[in-house]
Amino acid sequence: MCIIVIFTGMASIQCLNPKAELARHAAALELNVSGAKGLQEVMKSNLGPKGTLKMLVSGSGDIKLTKDGNVLLHEMSIQHPTASMIAKASTAQDDITGDGTTSTVLLIGELLKQAENYVAEGVHPRLIIEGFEWANAKTLQLLNQFKVAAKADRQTLLEVARTSLRTKLHHKLADHMTECIVDAVLAIKTADGPPDLHMVEIMEMMHDSDMDTCLVKGLVLDHGARHPDMPKHVKDAFILTANVSLEYEKTEVNSGLFYKSAGEREKLLAAEREFITRRVHRIIELKKKVCEGNTKGFVLINQKGIDPPSLDLLAAEGIVALRRAKRRNMERLQLACGGEAVNSVDDLTPEVLGYAGLVYEHTLGEEKYTFVEECKEPKSVTLLVKGPNRHTITQIKDAIHDGLRAVLNTINDGALVPGAGAFEIKLDNVFYEGMILLNYKVAAHVALKKSMEEIKGRAKLGAQAYANALLVIPKTLAQNGGFDAQESIVKMVEEREACPEIAVGLDINSGEPAQPTGIWDNVVVKRNSLSSCCVIACNLLLVDEVMRAGMQNLKTPQ
Repeated sequence: MCIIVIFTGMASIQCLNPKAELARHAAALELNVSGAKGLQEVMKSNLGPKGTLKMLVSGSGDIKLTKDGNVLLHEMSIQHPTASMIAKASTAQDDITGDGTTSTVLLIGELLKQAENYVAEGVHPRLIIEGFEWANAKTLQLLNQFKVAAKADRQTLLEVARTSLRTKLHHKLADHMTECIVDAVLAIKTADGPPDLHMVEIMEMMHDSDMDTCLVKGLVLDHGARHPDMPKHVKDAFILTANVSLEYEKTEVNSGLFYKSAGEREKLLAAEREFITRRVHRIIELKKKVCEGNTKGFVLINQKGIDPPSLDLLAAEGIVALRRAKRRNMERLQLACGGEAVNSVDDLTPEVLGYAGLVYEHTLGEEKYTFVEECKEPKSVTLLVKGPNRHTITQIKDAIHDGLRAVLNTINDGALVPGAGAFEIKLDNVFYEGMILLNYKVAAHVALKKSMEEIKGRAKLGAQAYANALLVIPKTLAQNGGFDAQESIVKMVEEREACPEIAVGLDINSGEPAQPTGIWDNVVVKRNSLSSCCVIACNLLLVDEVMRAGMQNLKTPQ
């Protein structure tokens, strides 16, 4: 709690909570920079396909292995205020675009690290910020020039998904998951608008190996039929999706029923039983109408309950009945199988029925799963994640989230950016005509390009710092691949200068510059990452006082 008291004719006196923690000027900047650099050091080893994993252990002993930046920032307990703010901003980036969390953290940390050197030499942070803002505007402008128009065909989407997944999973599993994810998005894609990723159900089974993860072009329900005599395997099945109560119901208001005799109670129960039975018979009549004279099956999937007498009647007619289906699956069922969901059994017609070529029940331990497959042009599909243990399944599910968003971003943007650090190298060359790296720690960037002359005075230093900071991405990729970062960047810059018309990235297998064929980044991820890192870095540079002064405890200490 901070109170400022001003007396007439005297200098202002600032009174603080005596227990408050206060940092001013250089100390405040050091606090912010150290927090950003500390978080950067934690995250930088995860970047790229050659990045390492982090093991997170909860208080109860649960283990999670991951290299996903979004998961790490959510799961880690961060005490430093600046690092916590950067983490929240970076996870917001993942919520919006689905990727770019680690890159945002690295860029913010590097921008502050570069600015710290100039501030230590007496340059005012406002001048550096002017250079940052100019360089950031130029960067976003160049992003629109550098991006490549892309059609949403299967081959392009496979390359995009593979680029994303290989940074989260080992290559063999990533290549297998790539096809599953792309086929899932293409299955639910419509001509009317972008795909709705909520129509991709992610179901998990702790069973087999991770390579057995597959795409089911239909739906997988996490429960089975509720009667032992019902068929376990049905081909050419009609699907009735219903939200009808087939059991005794409680009154909607808090009320009680009083009887004069036991006979009256029996009459009421018999009347209610007859009411439920009539509903069941209407469903049976529809089944006989569509299945008479053929070998087709009939499946009822009900959102509400079905009591044992009703299950007996349905089982006697060979109907597979599933009760209490989850609400989220009701819409997916209609999109996968066709037909309409009914709220009443009155006037049932064959037009409300969907179709599935195969419906079967799979038992895994004590759990039962119902597979609805071989649907005609399903607009809702299921990614069935399998793995031998919990942390493997969790790791795959986190990667699926990023892969789905990468494919969706490509469809929405209609454009891509060459990956492998190619964009950052191009930007560095736009800001500089040539670059001499004697040592990366004391890098000397010379011969400013004509675009650099737009800024006058010391604000150029901010633009130089911004250009230096962009190199943190290819530098980190080289380091994580086990190569010398300085040598790799010098070779990439020289190759870029020799061939200015092509994109030049880093080959993580050899450490040599290469054209990033089939390696793509999303435009929206790059744009949001560059925008947010500049805003956050500028705000942190303008902080000249940090106070941690909460309300005093009103209780008198004993």
